[in-house]
Amino acid sequence: MTSLKQILDGLNPLAEGIGWRGAIPEDWLQGRTSYGGLSAAIALHCAMRSDEDLPPLRSAQVSFVGPLAGPILVTTHRLRRGKNAAFIEASIESEAGLGLRCTFVFMRAIESEVDYQTTTLPDFPRPGPGDTTYKGGAAVAFTRNFEFVDRRDGPGLLPAEWLRWTRLNEREGLDPMVELLAVGDCLPPAALRLIGRNVPMSSMTWILNVLGPTPSTEDGWWLLRSNADYARAGSSSQQMGIWNAAGEMVAEQMQSVALFA
Repeated sequence: MTSLKQILDGLNPLAEGIGWRGAIPEDWLQGRTSYGGLSAAIALHCAMRSDEDLPPLRSAQVSFVGPLAGPILVTTHRLRRGKNAAFIEASIESEAGLGLRCTFVFMRAIESEVDYQTTTLPDFPRPGPGDTTYKGGAAVAFTRNFEFVDRRDGPGLLPAEWLRWTRLNEREGLDPMVELLAVGDCLPPAALRLIGRNVPMSSMTWILNVLGPTPSTEDGWWLLRSNADYARAGSSSQQMGIWNAAGEMVAEQMQSVALFA
């Protein structure tokens, strides 16, 4: 298996300073395209290297435009940089054309009279040393880079709610924000629970808002939650969240998904 760090280390900057060339390995594919979390992680990695002294990532707005596989070209563009925030666009192309376009918002913490947070931690304890976990299989190539524990049904779960503890097999040397994006898209669309079987699907857009300057967890474990609150006419909208091993919510997310069923 090719680790995420190996993929990032294999990105070669262009002499003109306008981008990077790299590749999406077959063991990170999801069907005919790159796993979305990998594509976004590559884009963020390059965006963070495209400007100096960026503040922490605050928000990622991701559009999955088309398939990505094989050789890729990553380009970045500073949209605006002000006193507190920087907006950087990153795009990834492959032989099939534009596959991914992201807008990353980096923002420093500022003094504020508002200090408020309310979240509900899902009732799903993190895996312990004796608990059974599973790794993905060859049917969905990218899943073999992760370790999982799922909860899809049980008391208290909504009809289209899905919980998953997940961690990367190889995570040494990764930037915490890059790791968070790589993990954050690891749940299948929650609307699949309504269908009860695997069907063709495609994520269209993904928004991730980071709740704090530097996400961290223990033993690499992150708890993912997804709940589809709308699924009709082949389109699904889902609310998502990420918690660390201590039960602290570190990101809120939303996705639009196309379901071909």
